[in-house]
Amino acid sequence: MGRRKRVEAKRGRRADAVKASRSAGTKPFYLALGAIALIGAALIWRTAGHAGTPIDVTNVKATPAKAEGYLLGNPNAPVQVMEFADFECPACGQFATITEPDVRKRIIATGLASYRFFDFPLVEVHRNTLQASVAAACANDQGKFWDMHDKLYYGQPDWNTEATSDPKRFFVQYAKEIGLDMATWTACFDAHKHLTRIMSNRAEGERRGVSSTPTFVIGTKQIAGALPYDVFKAYVDTAAMQAAVARGKAADSAKATAK
Repeated sequence: MGRRKRVEAKRGRRADAVKASRSAGTKPFYLALGAIALIGAALIWRTAGHAGTPIDVTNVKATPAKAEGYLLGNPNAPVQVMEFADFECPACGQFATITEPDVRKRIIATGLASYRFFDFPLVEVHRNTLQASVAAACANDQGKFWDMHDKLYYGQPDWNTEATSDPKRFFVQYAKEIGLDMATWTACFDAHKHLTRIMSNRAEGERRGVSSTPTFVIGTKQIAGALPYDVFKAYVDTAAMQAAVARGKAADSAKATAK
């Protein structure tokens, strides 16, 4: 509880939800739609600005078709849950550190739903978020995406844009703490690998009309905002009932066809 209070206190002055565009001085978010693969992505990163080695996404051929996300739980579970989130978004951090532990224990671990995380880096407003996505993607190469995911969100007050212009030193520490092969992870991180996967995950969110983080897709419903557990569970229960009805209809149809 002490750590949770510390995280919440540090987030106190930050927004509860993050929109893709925050001010009239920033180009409208949807100017980026359809342009992530080429010049648009490069312009977005230059707008963000960053100390250290820049991440060049000019030639990233990102498309929704290449979106993979990162799976947690049984892929054949009755309900499929998707989250589009930014590692630097304070509302995403709130959900990840307060609500998601219960979601994992009481919904995913019990087999009621699977959970898939999709990067939706808001590089227009968060300078450090794309590096965080790269850090997590490189951890995924060693089977530890979710370990890094948790470290990034719990440590968000330390490495976010408002706190530092050098987030890598924090990511290196997290990589060590979760037991990664550091030579392999560092080479991956410094080469900025997996940008296609990351930006394709964002492109899938754009295709679905995501404009703020976190945004969830639970069954057939798309909901924006850091949902409390009871609300999240209610959406999952509704999706489970709908899935059961659909399976029943399919079984009845198969029986009728067989006669």
